[in-house]
Amino acid sequence: MGRPRTAAALIIGNELLTGKIQDRNIPVLARELFGLGIELRRVVICSDEVPVIVTDLDSLRSTHDLVFTSGGVGPTHDDVTMRAVAAAFDTTLERREALASLLREYFGNGLTEEHLRMADVPVGASLVSAEAVRWPTVRMDNVFVLPGLPEVFERKMPLLREHLGQDTPFVSRAVDTASDEGAIALLLEDLEKSFPGVRIGSYPRWGDGPVRVTVTFDGLDGREVEGAAAAFTAGLPSDQVVGVGDPATAEEETS
Repeated sequence: MGRPRTAAALIIGNELLTGKIQDRNIPVLARELFGLGIELRRVVICSDEVPVIVTDLDSLRSTHDLVFTSGGVGPTHDDVTMRAVAAAFDTTLERREALASLLREYFGNGLTEEHLRMADVPVGASLVSAEAVRWPTVRMDNVFVLPGLPEVFERKMPLLREHLGQDTPFVSRAVDTASDEGAIALLLEDLEKSFPGVRIGSYPRWGDGPVRVTVTFDGLDGREVEGAAAAFTAGLPSDQVVGVGDPATAEEETS
């Protein structure tokens, strides 16, 4: 079984670095890629500065199969992502009539020259379209340029799904336990050695409920994932196993 494609995300915006806005796009992208069998390996947040974006983008695109940017694609002064992508590929921007036409149709008499900046894309870029997503996504080699607005970002996911296709999907299992992390640490270390193709995660919970730690098992080989989860439950006292199943989305509240 071959390795999964790898991906990275470059999240662009001063508002994220100052805490004015919390990113909501990474969980959406991560779930989408996981479902496609693509491994999101790195996320970088950077400022709205062309040299900074270029440096981070060059690093990510040379070490991952796919890169997804988020933010900085509007009509205002701080929307510099397209310019930075062009610089990273040593090219310039050009106005695409297909995008300009969509802007004219949308804004009508309210269209400004600033709006039309959103039709300027790097020379050599392709416009990726899908039936369910009218506004195309700009792709430059292995870089996909996505909007930062969460509502619009999420609408782009069917387009990625259709364009990227699905690799071997990941299989995931979760075991809820009444044990604390210290009590299961050695067992998890042994399982990591015994099941090298399975990524094991341990997520403690706080509160008065019966679950103290949820352990997840992710991998491409379903039998190996099931085997690791079964070996884990077998290694616990029966009264410490609260539940076994597909993992729900949960936030780790402590490290």
